[in-house]
Amino acid sequence: MSVNMVLSPLASHNGCPLLSFTMQSHWLGCGAFESSKFVAAMRGRNAKGVMSSLMKLYAKDQRIGEVIRFSQRNSYEGLRISALPASNTSVIQIIEEVSSYQFRTENGDLLKVLVGKKNDKYSFLIKALSLQLPHRENELVMSWGLFRSHSSSFMPLDFQGSTLDGKTITMETPFMQESEGTLAVELDFELTLAPFYFSFLLRSQLDSGMSSLEIRSHRKTSFVVPVGFGSGNPSPLGLSFSADGSLNFALFSRTAESVVLCLYDGKTTHRPNLEIDLDPYVNKSGDIWHASIDRSFQFASYGYRCKVAEDAEQEHVLLDPYAKLIGDVPAGSQSTSLLTCLGQLSKVPPFDWGQQMRPCLRLEELVVYRLNVMRFTKDKSSNLPNNLGGSFLGVTEKLHHFKDLGVNAILLEPVFPFDEQKGPYFPWHFFSPANQYGSPGDPVSCINTMKEMVKKLHNNGIEVLLEVDFTHAAEVGALRIIDNTSYCHVKTVDDTGSEHALNCNYPVVAQLILDCLRHWVIEFHIDGFCFVNASSLLRGFHGEYLSRPPLVEAIAFDPLLSKVKIIADSWDPREMKVKEVLFPHWKKWAEINNKFCYDIRNFLRGEGLLSDLATRICGSGDVFLDGRGPAFSFNFIARNFGLSLVDLVSFSSSKLAKEFSWNCGEEGATNKNDVLERRLKQIRNFLFILFISLGVPVLNMGDECGQSSGGSPAYGDRNSFDWNALRSGFSIQTVQFISFLTSLRIRRSDLLQKRNFLREESIEWHGSNQAPPRWDDAASRFLAMTLKASSEDIESNSVPNACGDLFAAFNGADLSESITLPPPPADMVWFRLVDTALPFPGFFTANGACIEDGLATYEMKSHSCALFEARRPSE
Repeated sequence: MSVNMVLSPLASHNGCPLLSFTMQSHWLGCGAFESSKFVAAMRGRNAKGVMSSLMKLYAKDQRIGEVIRFSQRNSYEGLRISALPASNTSVIQIIEEVSSYQFRTENGDLLKVLVGKKNDKYSFLIKALSLQLPHRENELVMSWGLFRSHSSSFMPLDFQGSTLDGKTITMETPFMQESEGTLAVELDFELTLAPFYFSFLLRSQLDSGMSSLEIRSHRKTSFVVPVGFGSGNPSPLGLSFSADGSLNFALFSRTAESVVLCLYDGKTTHRPNLEIDLDPYVNKSGDIWHASIDRSFQFASYGYRCKVAEDAEQEHVLLDPYAKLIGDVPAGSQSTSLLTCLGQLSKVPPFDWGQQMRPCLRLEELVVYRLNVMRFTKDKSSNLPNNLGGSFLGVTEKLHHFKDLGVNAILLEPVFPFDEQKGPYFPWHFFSPANQYGSPGDPVSCINTMKEMVKKLHNNGIEVLLEVDFTHAAEVGALRIIDNTSYCHVKTVDDTGSEHALNCNYPVVAQLILDCLRHWVIEFHIDGFCFVNASSLLRGFHGEYLSRPPLVEAIAFDPLLSKVKIIADSWDPREMKVKEVLFPHWKKWAEINNKFCYDIRNFLRGEGLLSDLATRICGSGDVFLDGRGPAFSFNFIARNFGLSLVDLVSFSSSKLAKEFSWNCGEEGATNKNDVLERRLKQIRNFLFILFISLGVPVLNMGDECGQSSGGSPAYGDRNSFDWNALRSGFSIQTVQFISFLTSLRIRRSDLLQKRNFLREESIEWHGSNQAPPRWDDAASRFLAMTLKASSEDIESNSVPNACGDLFAAFNGADLSESITLPPPPADMVWFRLVDTALPFPGFFTANGACIEDGLATYEMKSHSCALFEARRPSE
């Protein structure tokens, strides 16, 4: 015989919850019989007396298994327990999808629980397989309850928040013997009640009323069965969508004593509508907590609450580190309130990439433009609508500007969600773009607009690279609360300056970073990554340097990530300085070349050695002659921290000593023509050397239009791009000069886009009057070089327009320099392409100005550069 029951919602009466039930008993496998039918109504706190014959109060202060807290007020106003007609066959036996749970009692006996779903109901069959009772006349009773409250409050079947005198209500149902002698009981529940935990223990009680014997699990706790949600799978981490229609949740935390899955209905984020305490014996594999729920439940977002010993912030609901869709952070959020951001319980809809093809440019072909998405078009001068200014779509609206410059790759400052008080280099999430770059309140729109931006740029031959910073993410995000000892360094590391620096080479953290990078390549078609504060990627658990850091090596050999651009940048955004390290590269990693920046600045301000200049122009062999090549050197003059390009030639106070700048004769703004002319020449010189050098030139947003930060090197003092400034005379000639230089690199790719270093016979160095350069003379400020085109290339017409050698000269002195051009190749003459001392528009020309006498001298003004190309005279 078994007892078959159904629980279902019932309307309230006079504002009080109404509980109505019927109960029918039947013999399993032996036919049903007519039973007495009991009906009772519960109204508020008086219900206890009415139901005393059917329900007992279980008031002991103990834990009845793992439970759920349910705070939804509208969906469940009452319950009904009603009978199902019984048949000769157990309902469980005709259900295809059955979940089986097997328990061992504290005495070593076995219990089996089968849970199935049919006809909008959950069916339970509990069998005592090998239970040994102390006396044959003992009656076995199951004391059970449904729990939707926190494990410390014990409030079953209570959806109005009332405590029913603060006591936990359980129901007692007797086991009946099946035909084969097994004791069993069967229960049914409406699907609408799920999800919940079914918690029970067994009582063996004599008919004479002697004291009962309680039978618990081998853990000395009640037996607990989840209903409406499952144990889930530990892989993949984050939220995933199973083939059976369920949602799977997986979270890594080695230190959490307990984890609560918090679900929200989308109407409010102040408190969860449903909280599920995950059972460490059912919902945990190793250090991964996991669970699954049916997608039919109407929840919109989720988060986790982790209980960690001595953690004052354990009441925060934390964002899933692997969430792909996240909600908005309230305006004006402090660091702590970022923890209230929730993951969305929905799939990212598929995006139509159409016929988009990735440019797949070689490293040596790149010309990179670094920009900040928000600052690029946020200013009103962009003439974009408010919904486009400062967004991904705003970038695509300015596609013509990239084409005007001739760049073929853009390097985006970090686009991850970040702490707005500190800036984009302090992200708190990695798997989605910040919602402020799209439509507020619509994360799907933000994702789609970024993909639309990438698609349009790719279709125009422009690659998209992302700056990423995984070092300081743990400071404001959820990782340090989820598992501080795993995600963060165990103690302060001197050169990070951070108590919560991310422990990038810890296996689970390295896996998170790899998963993140793959996600951006696969879902967003990103072409490469620039790793800011790359020296932190070399640190071990205690802050020590590793000779073979696992993460760096894994990225280099990853079958997907090794095929995109991977660039190491040693700049630390916290301390605003560069940390030079010998970066392990496995012939895959490129690097931001800070030495290039400093040595070129030094030369043009009248300091440094000629050998330093020559080394940088030829691709920095001291750094990249280790199995890589000049194409792995990302060269820059100015970037988004430190002085902008125009400030580099306008400010040089003692406070700016680390900038290697020169104000050209007067500090700050001036009206002196000679100072202004010198500054203009210096800007041209910087750009010329940047593009004539082997390696990848990197331009910085705003330098083409002379934007200034008033001499401040701070990142936060950078202004939004001023589109009106592009109409100034300075901007017009600078943009045209950059466009000329990018075209020159493409046209003379045989000499200027080299993947390998130049052979010794391919370059010839000159000092003043064709004498050898004075390499070790710190006072020498003139250097020239001849880049020799291969005779085979010229004869085979692989060199455009039958062009030959290039002759470049650099004069960093305060005086003019008369140079003697070397003899050009046979049947050719020299054409002047660039002289940065000449006025606009004559200081550069694509057609070139012919130098009739190939051996003639040429006078170079002070602080100027010149370029000549050997060509056959036009007929």
